[in-house]
Amino acid sequence: MTSNLELPEIFRDLKTIDPDKEVVFCKNCTMSNQRPRIQFNEKGFCSPCVFHQYKNKFIDWDKREKELSALCDKHRKDDGTWDVIVPSSGGKDSSYVSYMLKEKYGMKPLTVTWAPAVPTDIGQENLFNMCYTGQDNILFTPDGIIHRKLSKASLIELGDNFIPFAYGQINVPLQCALKFNIPFVMYGENGDLEYGGSVQDYDRPTLKISTTTIEDKFTGLPTPAAASGLPKENWLPEGVKIEDLQLYLPPLKKELDKTKIEEHYFSYYEDWKPEEHFEIAKKYCGYKINEKRTEGTYTNFASLDDKLDGFHYYLMFIKQGIGRATSDTAHQVRQEVITRDEGVELVRNYDGEFPSQHLDLFLDYMDMNMDELNQVFDNYRRSIIWKKENEEWKLKQQITKL
Repeated sequence: MTSNLELPEIFRDLKTIDPDKEVVFCKNCTMSNQRPRIQFNEKGFCSPCVFHQYKNKFIDWDKREKELSALCDKHRKDDGTWDVIVPSSGGKDSSYVSYMLKEKYGMKPLTVTWAPAVPTDIGQENLFNMCYTGQDNILFTPDGIIHRKLSKASLIELGDNFIPFAYGQINVPLQCALKFNIPFVMYGENGDLEYGGSVQDYDRPTLKISTTTIEDKFTGLPTPAAASGLPKENWLPEGVKIEDLQLYLPPLKKELDKTKIEEHYFSYYEDWKPEEHFEIAKKYCGYKINEKRTEGTYTNFASLDDKLDGFHYYLMFIKQGIGRATSDTAHQVRQEVITRDEGVELVRNYDGEFPSQHLDLFLDYMDMNMDELNQVFDNYRRSIIWKKENEEWKLKQQITKL
């Protein structure tokens, strides 16, 4: 791992503020030190804010565009067959990436979709519209019984029902790359750099491919929750066999090494601007938004495809004291779409809103009652974040305007 002394000067004073000892909010955006692996500099700016400054000052985007053009030239096939895989939900960002690769760079993308646990009508419509407007797509839908069992185990053991979905979302495109001999996979953004995490890969265009063995545990995801792994005795709940996990696990390392698969981030080659992606996806890919805002935030144009998404974000709020509105405002402050003061108001109005719209569906999916779900919530509340007053849980510290 690169030490801070080897990084560009702008990153060298970044340090971790122990999330178990204090809660600190960024002085530039709305993010806090409770986000895993995030760091802060001496001015009180978080690592994604510092990275945003780095992008604006030091990255030559024209040069990066030429790098992407050369990369596409390297992988483009002249027989009209697929030459790049784009993991895609049919959302605004993946629709944008596949559209640009096809229309600007002359590639033949194969979009690969890992089905949501419980798809929304608008999510299905957006996926159809992406295909209808010019993209090939393969949709993988896992065994619903197995996925439910894994999701419930993940909810109880790791405090996040979303992790089995994330395994499929990461690993199925790799499996397709091997199956169809397409050694070029293009993801969207590097989440650590754009939203909060380590800056060690500030100039790395590719994803670090990790592998696992079934005898070990669920590892191999570039996400903090999955990095710890789900122990084997817990990811094999009753009724789940090892062979049921094929879609969730990455290919063997020897197969990846033989094929020499490259997984790249589009955000390395082009400044990552979700609001602009939305406009392009709406204009050229048939992307549609909800009429009402999404629970837990003020936006209505992102993460629209799964009815259970709200509980993933609510559990993030339970564990970290930061929810969906914090994530949305932090990025929009950095992009100068809103001010920090406006972001603070939005966070205080919407962060931690309970996702009641699909509560009954979630309880049925998890085979739980409300008391059992509340027990899961309480198991993941940390004393540094929460206090109980008059039998009601409240944040000990909320973000304020400077």
